[in-house]
Amino acid sequence: MSTPRRRWFLPAQYALRTALAAAAEAEPREPAPAPVAAAPPRKVPSPRSSRIKKGTIRAPHRALLRATGVGEDDMDRPFVAVVNSHVDIVPGHVHLARLGGIVKDALRAAGMVPFELHTIGVDDGIAMGHEGMRYSLPSRELIADSVETMVRAHCFDAMVCIASCDKIVPGMLMAAARLDVPAIFIAGGPMPAGRLSDGTPVDLASVFEGVGAFQAGKIGLPRLDELEKKACPSCGSCSGLFTANSMNCLSEVLGLALPLGGTTLAMTEDRDALARATAARVADLIEQDLTARKILTEAAFDDAFAVDLALGGSTNTVLHLLAIAREAGLDYPLRRVDAISERVPHLCKISPSGPWHMEDLHRAGGVPAVIRELAAVPGLLSLDRPTVSAEPLSALVERSPVRDREVIRSAGTAHSPRGGLAVLYGNLAPEGAVVKVGAVAPEMMKHRGPARVFEGHDAAVDAIRRRKIKEGDVVVIRGEGPAGGPGMQEMLEPTSALTGMGLGAKVALITDGRFSGATRGASIGHVSPEAAVGGPIAAVRDGDEIAIDLEQKSLTLCVPEHEIARRLADWRRRPPPTDSPWLRRYAHFVGSASNGAVMKDPFADEESR
Repeated sequence: MSTPRRRWFLPAQYALRTALAAAAEAEPREPAPAPVAAAPPRKVPSPRSSRIKKGTIRAPHRALLRATGVGEDDMDRPFVAVVNSHVDIVPGHVHLARLGGIVKDALRAAGMVPFELHTIGVDDGIAMGHEGMRYSLPSRELIADSVETMVRAHCFDAMVCIASCDKIVPGMLMAAARLDVPAIFIAGGPMPAGRLSDGTPVDLASVFEGVGAFQAGKIGLPRLDELEKKACPSCGSCSGLFTANSMNCLSEVLGLALPLGGTTLAMTEDRDALARATAARVADLIEQDLTARKILTEAAFDDAFAVDLALGGSTNTVLHLLAIAREAGLDYPLRRVDAISERVPHLCKISPSGPWHMEDLHRAGGVPAVIRELAAVPGLLSLDRPTVSAEPLSALVERSPVRDREVIRSAGTAHSPRGGLAVLYGNLAPEGAVVKVGAVAPEMMKHRGPARVFEGHDAAVDAIRRRKIKEGDVVVIRGEGPAGGPGMQEMLEPTSALTGMGLGAKVALITDGRFSGATRGASIGHVSPEAAVGGPIAAVRDGDEIAIDLEQKSLTLCVPEHEIARRLADWRRRPPPTDSPWLRRYAHFVGSASNGAVMKDPFADEESR
């Protein structure tokens, strides 16, 4: 006699499910309404899936589909891929199975046939500070490739993408652009900010900085313990404007997600309603054949960068938007971002740049209210382009007033007349570098100091912890670019340690790697070309003077050009420091951060000739 299968949950998951069940039981129930005859689902075409279910030669295909539960009537309905990234170890994704169920039920009710499939997902916070972070950015490519594989292999008519966190959102958006099928995106939603016993709002960045403060003797173990236990109070993407929430907000602007999709909190009825509304739009997208590339136009990326700069989002958004644009077949240069930043006022300072969190941005009107403010700048936005919504952005912003002027400022009272991100150029970064200028202290807008050079993340963190970095230094971490890392790991640990030790406004950090959206301070990343391919950052030596001018957007190694050339003449490329076959392949094929760090197609140049 077989033993019944049991479902085991982690304690937190079990507690969450128990609490939800108890709340449902305690809630007063109204008498059930009298049954009403349901209207028959509308008939929606299924042009792509017909390739696997129409005609006598597809009898074997239909036989296999019937084995999955597909009925006779379903054969005439659209097949929709519900691309879910539910992962139990990622707080932004642990609740996505539930959200996927809501989406599937809504698709069935609308006369479509949903098929759920899953992707991997890396939690950057958990992967931070060890070899696991090398897998984060490469996972973006695996996600895009796996979604392509599933959607094309099974000829889906459309797809609904469900994701929340860092590389998973852009990976799915890249796949949508590449596949060019009707596609719509919904995030799992941000968690609320945590609250300490004294009422102070905190988030994940507070914990990382708390570690630095504890090591510097500025706080005790009880305070660090309280930060750890209260910073992340529920599931959802971390509550600041870090990479996950930045990308979720920008998915609204790009036009692949419904309004308020980036700011509506996780595990709320509003988020559930948004999931149902998202599914309800799929039939129209299929009927209109409104595919991803018809939405992801050059104007859409211009608007996304404009909102990103106004929000002062994560520097990773530059990397990801460039990669998505490339998948959409657009030649979108990094210098175009710099030109947009000259015209966009910096309207918001959401954590880590300021005291506000995602629930504050949502309460103040969310992304639609930010768009409304930017629309006041003549010629800045294109609000009548196609989106997955039933109405253009121009109609949306008319009814989206700003409800809190402290959270979302007007163009006339902006924190800065220029955007919260900046692209720097100079002899140290001929192809560009990126900085979250909105999170830099005023006294660090111009800085010149001696270089402290480290070959990799770990060596720099060790020196910082041993208090080897002094006020005025310019920490240079190289060999952490897309190919050199490999994987371009984030530098939240060293920047948080410097901030926690009180050096955040006294030391600059430059790297060919990248930064977490939770990073603040004079932290300049994506330096291109990277050291691993012989970029000028490979020529920097201890004690060299480096000049940073964020107002003039320049990054200069104060060494004669002939000396830089002499040093680089001795440079030799080394194998990537990993024994992972996947990461070694990634290092071989990945391109520059200035182009989105996408993997190169070895046949593309040959075909273009």
